[in-house]
Amino acid sequence: MRSQVAYCARTLAELGYSIAFVESASAGRLSYEFSKTEHSGNVLKGGLICYDVCFKQQLLGIPAGLIDTFTPESPEVTKAMAVIFARHHEVDVCVALTGLAKPGGSETPQKPVGTVFVHGVFPGIEVSRRWEFQGTPEEVIEQAVASTAQLITDTLTYKKPIDTDTR
Repeated sequence: MRSQVAYCARTLAELGYSIAFVESASAGRLSYEFSKTEHSGNVLKGGLICYDVCFKQQLLGIPAGLIDTFTPESPEVTKAMAVIFARHHEVDVCVALTGLAKPGGSETPQKPVGTVFVHGVFPGIEVSRRWEFQGTPEEVIEQAVASTAQLITDTLTYKKPIDTDTR
């Protein structure tokens, strides 16, 4: 995980890009891991933790109807989190992450524990991804952080949408 995050931070620095995170399931872990890299001062602007649905609504203004229709852990809500945050903050890349690292929430047979959604807003492109990871809550979040860093790096490197679903 650390090597993917460090490489991603270096890629952002080389491009002169800043990044911010809007985190739910990861509860600040993305921001924390990026803060530990040698390029953090050049790339990391900050982030927002919206672990509970009320913060998604109150701090970001996510409409209750969107959450009620799609659930707080969904690609639609994750996209709204990233787009709204990016619109109101001066940042080159904004990445939102939601998901189910442990039982509860909007878990279903179609969306089991371990499901993670990411949406990134990049210069000229947006990218969404859904993953299903296995393991403890800590392992799910570690895999989500590593995969998100890889997604950011790949998007910046290839500048095109990549496969949006790896179920």
